[in-house]
Amino acid sequence: MQDFAEFYEECERAPRLHEFANFFSSTAGGRSGRPLSRPRLDHRLLPKDPLLDRFAKLHELRQGPFDQHYLSSIPYRFEEECRLGYAILKYAQARRKPMKFYSLGTAEGTMARTISELSQGRVQTLSCSPNIENLQSFYAYGVPPHARFFHGPFHHLTPERIDSDDYLQTFADGFDIILEDTTFQMYSPNRYDQIRFVRQHLRKDGLFMFVEKFLHNDKGEYRRREKQKDSGFKIRHFSDDDIKTKEDVVLNSMDKNEITLEQMVQIVIGHFSHCVVTWNSGNFYTIVAGDHTSNIDRFVGGLSSPAIPAEYAYEALPLKFNAAHR
Repeated sequence: MQDFAEFYEECERAPRLHEFANFFSSTAGGRSGRPLSRPRLDHRLLPKDPLLDRFAKLHELRQGPFDQHYLSSIPYRFEEECRLGYAILKYAQARRKPMKFYSLGTAEGTMARTISELSQGRVQTLSCSPNIENLQSFYAYGVPPHARFFHGPFHHLTPERIDSDDYLQTFADGFDIILEDTTFQMYSPNRYDQIRFVRQHLRKDGLFMFVEKFLHNDKGEYRRREKQKDSGFKIRHFSDDDIKTKEDVVLNSMDKNEITLEQMVQIVIGHFSHCVVTWNSGNFYTIVAGDHTSNIDRFVGGLSSPAIPAEYAYEALPLKFNAAHR
C-alpha cells in the first residue's frame, strides 16, 4: 500500500482550502464573480452533429454559478468542454460495457452530469468539490440517476472511502476516464504525487486527462498570453474591476502552484507510457495520458478539431510523447 501521509498534510495546507476558500465559496454561490453575460458557444467552430448539439444544449441548462464564471474566463473553454464531452460519449458508445468517469474539480459537475444524462446510464459519473454551494447546484435539477457527487476535496476521496461508502461503492473497481480540471494548480506544484494519488482510482487501461494552466520559461510570453485572454475574451463577460479583483485574489498567487508544459509532460510520462496534448488556449492546455496506446488512439482519433480561433492557439496539435521522451 502506498503511503500518502505527507501528501495528505500538504493538501490540507493548500491555498484551495485556505487563501482561496472565500473566492470559491462566493463564486460557487453566485454572490460574486457573475459574468455580465452567460457564456455562449460559437457553433461555427464545432462540427454539426445531433449528439454534440444535445450535449451543448443540456450543458447550458445545467450550469451553476461557478461554471458560468469559469467558462466566461478562459477563451473557448466552453467549446473545449463540449468537444471533450462529445468525444467521451462517442468513446463510451464504442465500448461493449458501461463506462465510469471521474471529473475531478469541475465545480458543480455540469460536464459529468450532462454525459451521464445523455448516455442514459452507459456512463456513470462522479464529481467532487469541497464547496457546499457546488453540491447544492448539482442537486438543483433533481437527483440524477447515473451521476454522483462527493462533497470534499479530491485528496479525501481515498480507495478506502469509496469501499466503505454505499453511495460511492459503484466506483470501487475504478474509472475508465479521469479528468482533472484546473484543480491541481490550486493546491501545489507537486504534480508527481497528485497524479500518483489520483491514479489509484484509474483502471489499468484507463485514460487520465488534464486541463491545466502552465507557466513559461519566458515570463514575458506568459504575461502576453494572459493580457490577450483578459483584453480579448474576458472583457466580453466581466468588468475591468472584476478582472483586476480576481487577479489580485487568486491569479497572482496561483502561478506559484503552476509548472511548465515541459515539466508536466516529463511527470506524466513518468507515470504513463504515452501522452498527447490535444488542445491549447493561451496558457491553457488539455493532455490525454495512459498506458494503452489503442485506447489513447481511439479517443484522440474521435476528437473533432480544436474549436478555437487561430490567434489563441500556440501549438501545432496533437503533440505526442512517450517513454522515449523521458
